[in-house]
Amino acid sequence: RGPPSSFEPIHSLSLTSSLRIPTMMKIAALLALAGSSAAFAPVNNGKAATALNAEMSKAMPFLINPANTDGLIGSNGFDPLGFSDTFDIKWLQESEIKHGRVAMLASAGFIASQFVNFPMYSSMHVDDSNMAPTVVGISAMLQIVCAAGVEEWRTYKGQVTMEDMFTGDMADRTPGDFGFDPMGQLKGKSEAAVNEMKLKEIKNGRLAMLAIGGMIHHNFVTGEALF
Repeated sequence: RGPPSSFEPIHSLSLTSSLRIPTMMKIAALLALAGSSAAFAPVNNGKAATALNAEMSKAMPFLINPANTDGLIGSNGFDPLGFSDTFDIKWLQESEIKHGRVAMLASAGFIASQFVNFPMYSSMHVDDSNMAPTVVGISAMLQIVCAAGVEEWRTYKGQVTMEDMFTGDMADRTPGDFGFDPMGQLKGKSEAAVNEMKLKEIKNGRLAMLAIGGMIHHNFVTGEALF
């Protein structure tokens, strides 16, 4: 075999190298995959754990329950915009109750004005209640606004802003409670019975806010009277 035998070590080295290269490539690929998978591994984040363990809202199960509303009459954990985390919770309660009361009066008045008129306004009747402010004029509307403003100032003893409404002598006042109960519906009732009455008022007020909005927009969109 002579001269050819002198090339055998070279072929043997080449064969060994060719076997090692694929093995090294496989190892490098595995290391690269391990590194990239580590980048997507979950991080032990305290906030994430808190979110998973937090109680979910009863009204909106896909949102975390607003803790500041817990224990409030009428609360179902509905606060998708997080107002209770930003504003004074007593001021928010006061606002909802008062808007509900106004809406209940407005809903009844909106319907009644289509069929009933005060004697002094008998010549100004309109079937579309949306037109009533235009018919009576700006002076009558300003009287209502001014009277409401004076009553607001008197009721709150001048503390009419969010910052001072529940401070000083008003700090312990229950939101919505002005001692107005001319028919004595709360007199002699237990705390549970009083809370039930308060819940009814809040629910009716919420419904009335939706109702008056719907009635106004019905007349506005259709251009016709409610009934």
